[in-house]
Amino acid sequence: MILLGGIRSESPLALLTQPLDTLGASYRFFNQRLCEEYAMTFAVGADGVSGTLRLDDETLNLSDISAVYLRLMDDRLLPELESEPTGSPKHRHSRALHDTLYRWIEVADARVVNRSDPQGSNSSKPYQAQLIAGFGLRVPETLITNDPAEVLAFGRRYGSIIYKSMSGVRSIVKKFDDDDVARLNDIVWCPVQFQALVPGNDVRVHVIDRELYATEIISDVTDYRYARKMGGTTTLRAFELSTDLAARCVALTAGLDLVFAGIDLRIGTDGTATCFEVNPAPAFSYYQANTGQPIAMSLARYLTA
Repeated sequence: MILLGGIRSESPLALLTQPLDTLGASYRFFNQRLCEEYAMTFAVGADGVSGTLRLDDETLNLSDISAVYLRLMDDRLLPELESEPTGSPKHRHSRALHDTLYRWIEVADARVVNRSDPQGSNSSKPYQAQLIAGFGLRVPETLITNDPAEVLAFGRRYGSIIYKSMSGVRSIVKKFDDDDVARLNDIVWCPVQFQALVPGNDVRVHVIDRELYATEIISDVTDYRYARKMGGTTTLRAFELSTDLAARCVALTAGLDLVFAGIDLRIGTDGTATCFEVNPAPAFSYYQANTGQPIAMSLARYLTA
């Protein structure tokens, strides 16, 4: 049996059920929005991990769960808890339930996509960049500082630069311009990450175990994820990586102890690839919908293997 966790209507989870049905797989949903009705307990003993998970009117033996795919949102932000005061019984139950689930997947004798600990590298982009470089992939020239003078010198050195979040919290990647110069002194209160602008087209690479799908994104804005919001255009199409680059992406995913990853590259006209980050919980449905690449089927095959 496969356990799927998250918001049931979210597109990656909804899309995954189609190939699971095609393969005749048995699966259950840990629907976060119903967590008030769930309960979980487990123990680790001489015979391994044992325990139960109650979902609605069904109680599952954890030993019967052969694979897990999770896309969990921060349970503190669930709409069902929005009106609840901090520390209320509902909040405490939700936190305890999610904490138990996260602890169990670290020791579960099952295929887990992905376990919690390996996902941690994405919480610090500078740290993850060092790991990426260790696998022979080029990373952008980077400056992390709260000194305005250093930023201006960095800009003079590389011509065009961008800035973005250092943490796992999503931010809009923005090109540094005159408006930013005018408010540059604000960074004295908090260091900011700046990078040399890398020319070329973005390529998202989805790696599932040893299978790989690359998607080229052609856009007229710096951050294609927000092209519509910025009035820009974006075109997605299947892309073929060189044998060497594909092997490096697979090796990088395995080296970070991930099963499923979304690797963000930018490839220049000369074929040089620069790697920005490795997303351990990629929203693959956007890319599959625009290219027809069978990413969900590859994930379903892995979960049912």
